Amino acid sequence: MKKLMLLLCGLFLIQGYGQETVLTSPDKKITVSIPENKESGLTIALNGKILVSGIMTGLEIGKVGKLNLSSGKYKLQSGKGMDSFVATVPTKFGKVEMPYQEFVLKFRKFDIEFRIYDNGVAYRYVTNQRSDIEVIDEELSFEVNSEFSCYLPEEQSLISHFENYYTSTTPAEIPEGTLANLPFLFTDGEGVSVSVTESDVYDYPNLFLKKSVSGGFESHFPNHVLKMKDLPAGKDRLEEVEEAAPYIAATSGKRSFPWRIFMIASSDADLLTNNLVYQLASPLKIKDISWIKPGKVAWDWWNANNIYGVDFESGLNTETYKYYIDFASEYGLEYIILDEGWSKSTLNVMEPNPDIDVQELVNYGKGKNVGIILWSLWRPLDENMDALLTQYREWGVKGVKVDFIQRADQYVVNFYERLAKTAASYELLVDYHGAFKPSGMRKGYPNIINFEGVKGLENCKWEDKITPEHDLTIPFTRMTAGVMDYTPGAMDNASRTNFIDRFTRPMSMGTRAHQMAMYVVYEAPLQMLADSPSNYYKEPECTSFISRIPTTWTDTKVMDAKIGKHLLLARKHGDDWYVGGMNAGEGIQLSLDLSFLEENTGYTIEWIQDGVNSDKMAKDYTYSKQAVTRNSKLDVSMHRDGGWVAIISRN
Repeated sequence: MKKLMLLLCGLFLIQGYGQETVLTSPDKKITVSIPENKESGLTIALNGKILVSGIMTGLEIGKVGKLNLSSGKYKLQSGKGMDSFVATVPTKFGKVEMPYQEFVLKFRKFDIEFRIYDNGVAYRYVTNQRSDIEVIDEELSFEVNSEFSCYLPEEQSLISHFENYYTSTTPAEIPEGTLANLPFLFTDGEGVSVSVTESDVYDYPNLFLKKSVSGGFESHFPNHVLKMKDLPAGKDRLEEVEEAAPYIAATSGKRSFPWRIFMIASSDADLLTNNLVYQLASPLKIKDISWIKPGKVAWDWWNANNIYGVDFESGLNTETYKYYIDFASEYGLEYIILDEGWSKSTLNVMEPNPDIDVQELVNYGKGKNVGIILWSLWRPLDENMDALLTQYREWGVKGVKVDFIQRADQYVVNFYERLAKTAASYELLVDYHGAFKPSGMRKGYPNIINFEGVKGLENCKWEDKITPEHDLTIPFTRMTAGVMDYTPGAMDNASRTNFIDRFTRPMSMGTRAHQMAMYVVYEAPLQMLADSPSNYYKEPECTSFISRIPTTWTDTKVMDAKIGKHLLLARKHGDDWYVGGMNAGEGIQLSLDLSFLEENTGYTIEWIQDGVNSDKMAKDYTYSKQAVTRNSKLDVSMHRDGGWVAIISRN
């Protein structure tokens, strides 16, 4: 539950061009300044250092006009608030207790709400129109400190899988008109940073940023779609807009709009614990969540069903998936996925292909405590949702992986919610692929068990860009928006010089320990094991270790972190702790201080680290084990492009 303790510290009338107003965070370190001249925009500063300036905001509503800071007189209402709730499917913290200062600018036709935390600033518009409205556009423009560099998640189009490489550059070097996805991270290189994103996006399109003529950045939205082009013959996943409306949303006139967030960090480590997207999202919207079961899943598509040492031909058939179920059961994995190819066709996902008996697989899995998740394109679900989900539920399937959505307009945002809500009524999990970033919907619908929207391991099948630097950039960029389905687990690990992109027999770049540490570092309530079960059977020590790592976390401690370079963090589940370290480039020595463990309690730590020859043979690793207490300190050695992963069990 979110408790709001509103203490009216001041309620007074300010003229449209009155005095400067300064809003502050609880610790007084972050300030938001509303100038006397509203046309010069807002300023956000940290410890007196300006991070973002010239912030202009506004809504343009059909038949109403523009709503912004220059819309006349307003009353300023201020108070103290507290985010206080227990996460239903926690991925950073189980219980959240975070204070903020709330400031509400109350105009005649609308409000602007600000929340200023010790780790960020958020604002949103609230309207109170009696009838439905058409939002022509929403304005957000700003300039960042000229000393900052950035990590650009460039998009070429608003029809996209929203999977980004993050180009390290400066705002000045970004060409005018360049389109950027969110989160968009700006940093001074010394730890101070600001990341722009959004939360609580319902019945509204996603926000993007575009490099403006003035050299700053401005909002850009997909327009409301009136009609999509029909699929050409032989095509099943092409998204092309035929007709768009001259507005971005048709919605209720009495509503709150999405939060616009500026996450603020004093160190790179702070970015890894920023939880504002989840905190600001609307609370739980479904009544019964007892059936929602996070876990790990054996995945077929990445490894192209290349299993071996069996007496049947592998492929898209019942015997192959029974093999996956046997593997999942042996290692305690909760699910397997039947990805593209299980159904009669990609547009007919009501019937299986002739070589697969879904009911038999569900029954077989049930006897081994392994659930089935089915893949589907989004269009069949959009057009025939209840019938398909009824069939899946009758089979006994546990969830659906919906793919190739490729849009972020209002209609598709509403599809996300409609599917989550309907799937929940059938007790089905949802994993969104070909999808936009998370923006808080998972808090309302915790059966949304994961989002893709990330350049993950699958790209190793066709290119060499999933580098250790990329692996060490996305926790500070994409993952600050929420969970991400990177799909780790490669057992064929290679150094940079030995890496080859192979579609049907893929490998990863970086060491075995680097890959295994992702199971602690990357937040994913449904976490994949992407490689072939046959390869995992050949690596029982590593597979058993991975299988013991949970997918939900009630606490997170960051020991050391540098964007694109390295990180070391610990996460808690139950009474035990799990540590993940990842490195890009030359080897590094870090220290693991275990003072976060309980007093007067003994623990056993088991860890996997880079083997002495991992620089040459990336698969090389060692396993170690010892007794520890909260007074213990361990040296963490990570080799070139290496890693370190540990399980700390309470005795």
